[in-house]
Amino acid sequence: MSAFLAGPDLSLRQLQYLVAVAETKGFHRAAELCHVSQPTLSAQVQHIEAALGVRVFDRTRRGVVVTQVGEEVLVHARRVLGQVQELVAAAGRARDPLHGTLRVGVIPTIAPYVLPHILPAFGRAFPHLRLVLREEMTEDIVRALEQGRIDAGIVALEAELPHCAHAIVARDPFVVALPRGHALARKKRITLEHLKGETVLLLEDGHCFRQQALPLCAQAGLLEADLRATSLGTMAQMVAAGIGITLLPSIAVDVENRQAQLDLRPLDAPGAARTIVVVWRKAAAAPEAYAALARVAAEALTARANAVAKRPSPRGGTRP
Repeated sequence: MSAFLAGPDLSLRQLQYLVAVAETKGFHRAAELCHVSQPTLSAQVQHIEAALGVRVFDRTRRGVVVTQVGEEVLVHARRVLGQVQELVAAAGRARDPLHGTLRVGVIPTIAPYVLPHILPAFGRAFPHLRLVLREEMTEDIVRALEQGRIDAGIVALEAELPHCAHAIVARDPFVVALPRGHALARKKRITLEHLKGETVLLLEDGHCFRQQALPLCAQAGLLEADLRATSLGTMAQMVAAGIGITLLPSIAVDVENRQAQLDLRPLDAPGAARTIVVVWRKAAAAPEAYAALARVAAEALTARANAVAKRPSPRGGTRP
């Protein structure tokens, strides 16, 4: 047992200090975040560097720079802290998996279109659950999951999701959004061949929806516009102004075409859809809780889709 315990004398609090300094790029702000004096925090960081026998930070006049070996140390420090959070959360969820606080990240191309419909359903199904929501890109959500800063995410399955388990919520087909009166609006369905030579508006880099749309646009021979939008709403407005055409996920249609300013047609092409899922760490406790969230979300979105299908199409048939 003594051999098992041998090693540097480190504490969780010291690991928190390391992470705080790395994230704030300075000792003063890190000390404020950790609610300790700067000399105390500095001394503890020096202690952990001495215990490990490496320099984690280079101190410069402009601030703090993480060393190359420090980057590796911080990866392990964040992992340990995340695992401790998992331990505490697992103990709480053992009493009631859906009782307490659950931190959830949602990507921007899903959040405004799905959350208004699923949050009331969560409230009814899980009255003791408090959701803390963050809107972030997929890459940031995956990183936050790995580091234990969030418990689950709502993303597209087609993105890179290493080390994540998932449960399916809904399939979300893509539609072609056209300016009113566009020649292609005469077609009931649009193929990639129909789009050749058109100018397309896409989201900026970092959005997984852009990454999924790019291969379709390349196959179709579309020309990307100079503007890269930060949101689906911006793209819809630019299309309405005649700047080009775009692809929209079906879940966004009701919101982004509420003024019926667009003609929308289904895109008939392989891969022209995404799968909305709830994701969580594979090693997370109580996976049945996340699966239950996905099930309730799926039921809420199905009910919403059925209600939309019964409504008359605006302006004589612009709904896909």
